[in-house]
Amino acid sequence: MNDKPFELFDLKVEVVAGDKPMVCNHAEGAYFLVQGESLVFPDVNHFPMYPLAALLPLLPAKQRVTDDNDWMSTDAEIACPDPHCGGRFRITRLGKRRFTHAATTGLPEARGVPYWQKGADDD
Repeated sequence: MNDKPFELFDLKVEVVAGDKPMVCNHAEGAYFLVQGESLVFPDVNHFPMYPLAALLPLLPAKQRVTDDNDWMSTDAEIACPDPHCGGRFRITRLGKRRFTHAATTGLPEARGVPYWQKGADDD
Protein backbone atom coordinates (compact mmCIF):
# COMPACT_ATOMS: atom_id res chain seq x y z
CA MET A 1 0.00 0.00 0.00
CA ASN A 2 1.24 3.50 -0.81
CA ASP A 3 2.13 5.17 2.48
CA LYS A 4 2.64 8.65 1.07
CA PRO A 5 2.18 11.25 3.85
CA PHE A 6 -0.88 13.44 4.04
CA GLU A 7 -1.56 16.59 6.04
CA LEU A 8 -4.39 17.69 8.29
CA PHE A 9 -4.87 21.10 9.83
CA ASP A 10 -4.77 21.45 13.58
CA LEU A 11 -7.83 23.42 14.64
CA LYS A 12 -8.80 25.81 17.40
CA VAL A 13 -12.50 25.93 18.31
CA GLU A 14 -13.21 29.03 20.39
CA VAL A 15 -16.40 30.34 21.99
CA VAL A 16 -17.24 33.83 20.71
CA ALA A 17 -20.19 36.06 21.54
CA GLY A 18 -22.96 36.46 18.99
CA ASP A 19 -25.72 39.04 18.79
CA LYS A 20 -27.81 37.56 21.65
CA PRO A 21 -26.85 36.73 25.24
CA MET A 22 -25.29 33.33 25.81
CA VAL A 23 -27.58 31.11 27.87
CA CYS A 24 -25.61 27.85 27.69
CA ASN A 25 -22.72 26.76 29.89
CA HIS A 26 -19.91 27.99 27.65
CA ALA A 27 -17.86 31.09 28.32
CA GLU A 28 -16.52 33.53 25.76
CA GLY A 29 -12.86 32.76 25.11
CA ALA A 30 -13.09 29.09 26.16
CA TYR A 31 -11.59 26.85 23.50
CA PHE A 32 -10.36 23.42 22.62
CA LEU A 33 -7.89 22.19 20.03
CA VAL A 34 -8.13 19.42 17.46
CA GLN A 35 -4.79 17.69 16.84
CA GLY A 36 -5.09 14.71 14.54
CA GLU A 37 -7.95 12.69 15.98
CA SER A 38 -7.59 14.14 19.47
CA LEU A 39 -9.62 16.84 21.17
CA VAL A 40 -7.42 18.78 23.59
CA PHE A 41 -9.06 20.89 26.30
CA PRO A 42 -6.32 23.11 27.79
CA ASP A 43 -7.43 25.10 30.83
CA VAL A 44 -11.11 24.20 30.31
CA ASN A 45 -12.75 22.22 33.07
CA HIS A 46 -16.10 21.85 31.30
CA PHE A 47 -17.59 22.13 27.83
CA PRO A 48 -21.28 21.50 27.14
CA MET A 49 -22.04 18.34 25.18
CA TYR A 50 -24.80 19.69 22.90
CA PRO A 51 -22.61 22.27 21.13
CA LEU A 52 -19.83 19.68 21.02
CA ALA A 53 -22.21 17.21 19.35
CA ALA A 54 -23.11 19.87 16.75
CA LEU A 55 -19.46 20.69 16.06
CA LEU A 56 -18.02 17.17 15.83
CA PRO A 57 -19.29 16.30 12.31
CA LEU A 58 -17.67 19.46 10.88
CA LEU A 59 -14.21 19.05 12.41
CA PRO A 60 -12.79 16.30 10.12
CA ALA A 61 -13.84 18.33 7.06
CA LYS A 62 -12.28 21.51 8.47
CA GLN A 63 -9.03 19.58 9.03
CA ARG A 64 -8.66 18.77 5.34
CA VAL A 65 -7.30 20.98 2.59
CA THR A 66 -10.19 22.41 0.60
CA ASP A 67 -10.51 24.69 -2.40
CA ASP A 68 -10.34 28.41 -1.57
CA ASN A 69 -13.90 28.83 -2.91
CA ASP A 70 -15.36 25.96 -0.89
CA TRP A 71 -17.56 27.19 1.98
CA MET A 72 -15.60 24.89 4.28
CA SER A 73 -12.56 27.11 3.61
CA THR A 74 -14.33 30.41 4.28
CA ASP A 75 -17.16 29.90 6.80
CA ALA A 76 -15.67 29.73 10.27
CA GLU A 77 -18.44 30.38 12.80
CA ILE A 78 -21.02 27.82 13.90
CA ALA A 79 -24.04 28.88 15.96
CA CYS A 80 -24.83 27.21 19.25
CA PRO A 81 -27.56 24.61 18.62
CA ASP A 82 -29.76 26.19 21.32
CA PRO A 83 -31.93 28.67 19.37
CA HIS A 84 -32.08 30.99 22.41
CA CYS A 85 -28.31 31.19 22.86
CA GLY A 86 -26.15 33.81 21.19
CA GLY A 87 -22.98 31.78 21.52
CA ARG A 88 -20.95 30.95 18.45
CA PHE A 89 -17.97 28.69 17.91
CA ARG A 90 -15.17 29.97 15.70
CA ILE A 91 -13.12 27.24 14.02
CA THR A 92 -9.64 28.44 13.07
CA ARG A 93 -7.19 26.40 11.03
CA LEU A 94 -3.76 26.38 12.60
CA GLY A 95 -0.62 24.70 11.27
CA LYS A 96 -0.66 21.44 9.36
CA ARG A 97 0.34 18.12 10.86
CA ARG A 98 1.72 15.24 8.73
CA PHE A 99 0.39 11.68 8.97
CA THR A 100 0.70 8.41 7.07
CA HIS A 101 -1.97 5.84 6.32
CA ALA A 102 -0.14 3.12 8.25
CA ALA A 103 0.04 5.33 11.36
CA THR A 104 -3.68 6.16 11.29
CA THR A 105 -5.53 3.09 10.00
CA GLY A 106 -7.12 0.24 11.88
CA LEU A 107 -6.92 -2.11 8.90
CA PRO A 108 -4.77 -5.04 10.10
CA GLU A 109 -2.95 -5.55 6.78
CA ALA A 110 -2.06 -1.83 6.52
CA ARG A 111 -1.34 -1.04 10.16
CA GLY A 112 1.93 0.47 11.32
CA VAL A 113 2.99 2.13 14.56
CA PRO A 114 0.19 4.50 15.59
CA TYR A 115 1.23 8.14 15.27
CA TRP A 116 0.56 8.82 18.96
CA GLN A 117 3.03 6.05 19.93
CA LYS A 118 5.84 7.28 17.69
CA GLY A 119 8.66 9.32 19.12
CA ALA A 120 9.48 12.79 17.85
CA ASP A 121 12.44 11.35 15.89
CA ASP A 122 10.45 8.56 14.14
CA ASP A 123 9.63 10.47 10.92
